Amino acid sequence: MSETIKIAYLYEDLMNTYGDSGDVKILSFLLKEQGYDSQVDNISIDTKNFNAADYDFLFFGGGQDFEQSVVAKDLVRNRETIKDYIEANKPMLCICGGYQFLGKYYETVGGDTIQCMDILPMHTVFKADSRMIGDTTYETEWGTVHAFENHSGRTYFDDKDKLKPLGKMIEGYGNNPEDKAEGMRYKNTIGSYSHGPILKNENIAKAIAEKIITAHKERMAEMAK
Repeated sequence: MSETIKIAYLYEDLMNTYGDSGDVKILSFLLKEQGYDSQVDNISIDTKNFNAADYDFLFFGGGQDFEQSVVAKDLVRNRETIKDYIEANKPMLCICGGYQFLGKYYETVGGDTIQCMDILPMHTVFKADSRMIGDTTYETEWGTVHAFENHSGRTYFDDKDKLKPLGKMIEGYGNNPEDKAEGMRYKNTIGSYSHGPILKNENIAKAIAEKIITAHKERMAEMAK
């Protein structure tokens, strides 16, 4: 009988644009090849008593402006459990809006500030008159990545010693037009503006799948104590 890896898809019903759900499907396929079944739970506004430590992987996709405003109000109650999960060095992948929500805030076109989870030292500023859209190529620790971006938000690191980019831009914008960097890495948490989905890049997908399997084994060992 196969072991079951537990995946929490944060706000799957609200945060799922440009094929982001494909990332979870690809991971489930790769995990199946390794002999693991996958249980994917939608953690949304009607979910009570969410405990991130019960899961082997967290995924947080992108969303439209209205959906993001709804999620922003609900996220507060899940902040501590997500923060503890990240600090415990467990794997998480956040795309576009989900990536932005890890930071301190994002500033809207009108100059209003919407508070995010304030887990990591970064912030996002929206520039509606200069949307960053198109194919992207960048170099990562695991090799070259080809993806697609479509965002007006420009994300900046407030602590470049703590946060590292996922990759160095070759084509496209990434986090912002100035830094020539795409995404973010902190412990085993990855943030990215890459849709398409990003995990169509087998090199990245396999690296994350390995991290998930390791996290699952550690969770099982802890439960067995």
